[in-house]
Amino acid sequence: MPVPWFFLSLALGRNPVVLSLERVVGPQDTARCSPGLSCHLWDGDVLCLPGSLVSAPGPVLVPTGLQTELVLRCYKDTDCDLCVRVDVHLAVHGYWEEPEDEEKFGIAEDPAIEEPRNASLQAHVVLSFQAYPTARCVLLEVQVPAALVQPGQSVGSVVFECFEAALGAEVRIWSYTQPRYQKELNLTQQLPDCRGLEVRDSIQSCWALPVLNVSAHGNDVHLVVDIPEDQRFGLSLYWNQVPGPAKPWWHRNLTGPQTITLNHTDLVPCLCIQVWRLEPDSVRTSICPFREDPRAHRNLWRAARLQLLPPRAWRLDAPCSLPAEATLCWQAPDGGPCQPLVPPLPRENVTVNKALEFPLLKGHPNICVQVSTWEKQELQECLWADSLGPLKDDMLLVETRGPQDNRSLCALEPSGCTPLFSRASTRAARLGGPLLQDVQSGQCLQLWDDDLGALWACPMEKYIHRRWALVWMACLLLAAVLFLLLLLKKNHVKGWLRLLKEDVRAGAAARSRAALLLYSADDAGFERLVGALASALFQLPLRVAVDLWSRRELSAQGPLAWFHAQRRQTLQEGGVVVLLFSPGAVALCREWLQDATSAPGAHGPHDAFAASLSCLLPDFLQGRAPGRYVGAYFDRLLSPDAVPALFRSVPVFSLPSQLPEFLGTLQGPAAPHPWRLAERAEQVSRALQPALDSCFRAPGTGRGMGPEAEDRT
Repeated sequence: MPVPWFFLSLALGRNPVVLSLERVVGPQDTARCSPGLSCHLWDGDVLCLPGSLVSAPGPVLVPTGLQTELVLRCYKDTDCDLCVRVDVHLAVHGYWEEPEDEEKFGIAEDPAIEEPRNASLQAHVVLSFQAYPTARCVLLEVQVPAALVQPGQSVGSVVFECFEAALGAEVRIWSYTQPRYQKELNLTQQLPDCRGLEVRDSIQSCWALPVLNVSAHGNDVHLVVDIPEDQRFGLSLYWNQVPGPAKPWWHRNLTGPQTITLNHTDLVPCLCIQVWRLEPDSVRTSICPFREDPRAHRNLWRAARLQLLPPRAWRLDAPCSLPAEATLCWQAPDGGPCQPLVPPLPRENVTVNKALEFPLLKGHPNICVQVSTWEKQELQECLWADSLGPLKDDMLLVETRGPQDNRSLCALEPSGCTPLFSRASTRAARLGGPLLQDVQSGQCLQLWDDDLGALWACPMEKYIHRRWALVWMACLLLAAVLFLLLLLKKNHVKGWLRLLKEDVRAGAAARSRAALLLYSADDAGFERLVGALASALFQLPLRVAVDLWSRRELSAQGPLAWFHAQRRQTLQEGGVVVLLFSPGAVALCREWLQDATSAPGAHGPHDAFAASLSCLLPDFLQGRAPGRYVGAYFDRLLSPDAVPALFRSVPVFSLPSQLPEFLGTLQGPAAPHPWRLAERAEQVSRALQPALDSCFRAPGTGRGMGPEAEDRT
């Protein structure tokens, strides 16, 4: 039995209350105001352009509150539409500035100055209304007599009648003045549907609305539309984002009854459903049933991505608005927690899909962005890692400026911000004097500066070199002591030297073993994974050749010539060619097997895998591949059956589950003992894990999200 989640009755609350609504006759919009005020509604709608905040020249009228009321706008007794009446409360904001001379010398006010203070106030109040798929903005002109102009006091309200809206729709209303003297007011309201109103006979669209159930079957979500077989209707799925208009991403005209199937990965909190009869002027009924669904919120965070926008901007891309905050932080290279910086980014909800500026003078590879909820951190990106290189061992100094030009400096460390001249046993406290001299001499990079303080990044290389000099002296002394002990214990040392000699020989043989990695550059995530594997193999040690490390040679020689040279050198030295299979590599192999005349130049200037197929396939077809080639694929990226049968004539390993066997084959006769091979496999697995997690987390961020519809009667 399906588990019902939500019925398409968009009444307010889980148990809808039946409402009886006031009727308004006629299509004309009107405005009225409270006693003592005068108001006028401008003809026609206006542009919804709030503009920038400006300073008030004196007392001004501003909106202080919004209230709404549902009414029926009727053209006939049985031809009515739902309408939203808006009540805007107004108050006086600001004061008249006292003339400077009057304050100092008590000079009487000029009558010409007194007159505007006794004049009435006039304001242009804008009401902005949005309900998918329509948006309107109207302008109300309000005038307040001088007798009511008291700064900080409420003067009354103005009522606009009214904005038409669809049954069950979610509406958003904003109010601000032109020019805008303060942040706009906003209100969001969910309207009831036909079952929440005592007007079923008055609204024609309620006579035969489609009934929609949302239910779950395992990982599938079903939208079940229950209407007569001959009735036609439209159904649309859209992302109801704030700010900005709703964005439909699936639409279909159907004949009932129907069942629409969604995968649970398609769910996000702002995913809404709209249904209507395919008749002229039919009312569209909307529902957003996944706002509180935990799976929808998990999918939203998986889809969210932080992006760098040069030179000093960033953006958070996500299908829906995120209830989260963003902060700048400093990531030390020791892998500890990222420490929030002063000042942080504005402590307010992140605006998604919008470029935001960093409050920085210059970028630094250790500066990261954290996006988190009130419960936990969800996203962190060090956005300059690609352009500015790896993390640096710099010391971040925080300068605080107080009154009378008082300044203090502290160093940001894992234990907190340590004053430079404190008695703490930390690196910053020991180097307090030299670090202050570095700041004063301009050797530190200033990252941020304003009236409250500044941030400085000071290089620590010269201090690290001094420390290493002491370490080397200690090592030399220790080596001398060990040499004396070895002379005294010659018999015991002979066995150790024999084992060491074997290990050195094995290591030398392993260094001479060459490995050429060939792969298809499916995407940036897979390239990072290949780079991590190549780096881990290089540490075993093996002599690794991969196009990622030879882009300059690849561009100069061309992929085909570069591959020929590397393959000939690798095989002449007794090495092995490693074929890393991925979905893209499998597709290229099948293309070549079906059409051997494909041009290698069609796959990009740096794609050595595509260029190498013309030389690889003859070796496999003529039986020369065993002993010269090895295959590999990553566990969760490809199934064993996906590797073409032609390439299974050589060993094909699954990584990282078969890493010991894979490493043993690469190192050949010089492979170490099984227990040491297992240790090296564990080392390679740990090096691969971050790249594997990043590679398998990158897909599913919104690409391929779409419903699979299946019709059922």
